[in-house]
Amino acid sequence: MPDAGGVVEDEAREGGGDGEKAAPGARGEASGPGAPESAPDGSPRAARAPRTPGTKSAPAAPADSPDLSGGPASSGSWDDGLIARRITDASAAAALAAPLEPVPARGAAARTVVPLAYEGPLRSRLDALRELVGLSRTRLDSQTLAEAGRVLDEAADRRKLSGRHTVVAIAGATGSGKSQLFNSLAGVAISETGVRRPTTSSPIACSWSDGAAGLIDRLGIPGRLRRRPLNNPESEEQLRGLVLIDLPDHDSAAVQHREQVDRILKLVDAVIWVVDPEKYADAVLHERYLRPMAGHAEVMFVVLNQVDRLPGEAADQVLDDLRRLLDEDGVALGEHGEPGATVLALSALTGEGVGELRESLGEFVAERGAAARRVAADVDAAAAGLRPVYAAGRQAGLSEEAREEFAARLAEAVGATAAGEAAERAWLRNANRACGTPWLRLWRWYQKRGTAATGRHRTGTQADEEATARQRVEQAVRTVADRASAGLPVPWAQAVREAAVRGAQGLPEALDELAERAGGPSGRPPRPGWWPAAVLVQAAMTLLQIAGGLWLVGQIAGVMAPNLGVPVLLMVCGIVGGPLVEWGCRMAARGPARRYGQDAERRLRESAASCGRARVLDPVASELLRYGEVREQYGRVVRAEARVG
Repeated sequence: MPDAGGVVEDEAREGGGDGEKAAPGARGEASGPGAPESAPDGSPRAARAPRTPGTKSAPAAPADSPDLSGGPASSGSWDDGLIARRITDASAAAALAAPLEPVPARGAAARTVVPLAYEGPLRSRLDALRELVGLSRTRLDSQTLAEAGRVLDEAADRRKLSGRHTVVAIAGATGSGKSQLFNSLAGVAISETGVRRPTTSSPIACSWSDGAAGLIDRLGIPGRLRRRPLNNPESEEQLRGLVLIDLPDHDSAAVQHREQVDRILKLVDAVIWVVDPEKYADAVLHERYLRPMAGHAEVMFVVLNQVDRLPGEAADQVLDDLRRLLDEDGVALGEHGEPGATVLALSALTGEGVGELRESLGEFVAERGAAARRVAADVDAAAAGLRPVYAAGRQAGLSEEAREEFAARLAEAVGATAAGEAAERAWLRNANRACGTPWLRLWRWYQKRGTAATGRHRTGTQADEEATARQRVEQAVRTVADRASAGLPVPWAQAVREAAVRGAQGLPEALDELAERAGGPSGRPPRPGWWPAAVLVQAAMTLLQIAGGLWLVGQIAGVMAPNLGVPVLLMVCGIVGGPLVEWGCRMAARGPARRYGQDAERRLRESAASCGRARVLDPVASELLRYGEVREQYGRVVRAEARVG
């Protein structure tokens, strides 16, 4: 039907609902085909024309029929499933008596929907939130990230729809008069009012311009619950782009009504909260809705309705008390040019203050920034909910001191100091073997052979040492994990500790292998350049002893001429010189032996530290790096003035 036609349902849009009936005067159903019906104000109401089979759009008047909005009929047709405007002019009703024809196809320009654009900081924040959720999926449970995911999904869905429309929901408690205010803004009784509670059982949509079908579809409002406002050019121009939604009572006894309110409140661009003098301080309203939505103050209107019931200055007193309660809820009030909620007092019954609300609402819609502000407020709320899992109590990281202490504990557990001392003793023993006297070496060999049978069973002590070493390794891992996770949010601290525990599995065995491979000397220790000369001197001392002894034996046997001086001198030189050479070599070997032992200890310490770093410190550092990345993204998500702890 043309723009100026009576209120007609678009049956092609019907697809659901709970059977709610629109208020009398908003539907205009004829008693018979083509029969006009009188409206409550005395003006004739147009009859609903029969649909042509196969036609999905509402029938339209002929091209030469007059357009009551002041323009041609073809330019004012509606094709988004909304009920047409109500006729209030008798002459218009007469024009509708002519046979109806299908509405001609509208131009491409009229069908074009300009999508919403997120620009500047909001786009960066959404990108950062998306990256944050992606990085956190393996560390945080899905329930923690559910709200952030919902905000991203809703922001993406809203972006695809019209950016020239603003969806505003009217919400309120039972008996607050929100449906009456809805009708006052629309200029026609669209939503049913009355003493029966609850009166509104399903949300009703009213749009002041084309192109809002996608937005209303997103809210799940069927075609039979979509309306057009009164044909008022001034009101239409003032509220062009407005899509007004009348919600069921948020405190309704019917659970499905409250569920519908909660669902739609998450999807609309702005909310008009309607309160009355009796329930404006209701705890349900403040604790369940206003306080959690305090960050959405810039897209919120709070209207004190039914002020006509308050005598004298009582309305101002109630309004001041309402402002006080909103301030306690954390809702910023848009006073003195500051951003925040708009608080008004009016009477939908008498019309007092409705014009001021319409003017404020018109300015609000004309800005076309409500959708972006709503998304920004949703991002703020999601970021605030995620703060406990991202904001650290201190600077996260693993200090160099903690790393060094961990390496020292592993070196102690693997016995690096003892291994170095053992390597030093081995070097000295090798020097004694090379430079010592043969007689002393024979004596030591005899002693070693005699004590070998009693000195090889040490299994009990060995097991105790291994158990102690394992405990030291576990203690070292726990200490470094506690230091690395100190001050982190609980999920990330838990991830750091789990990474450390996973790395500690098999670490004692790996350290034992390192001790066997790198700690002890492999083969004989290297010999310094002076060892061959010392060996030759020691051999010469031994030969002197043997020569002197044989000379004396020959003299005793009478084979050689008696001469005790020379053989005795040779034997004394060999006997005294041998130990002197051995002592000198031992003194000279201390420095190289110490350096050899230190090298062995350093080698084992480095191997133990490398093993601990690869198995424990690197996984811990990887978790800390991931947390640093998500913390950086979280810093981009929150507003510039907000600081991450």
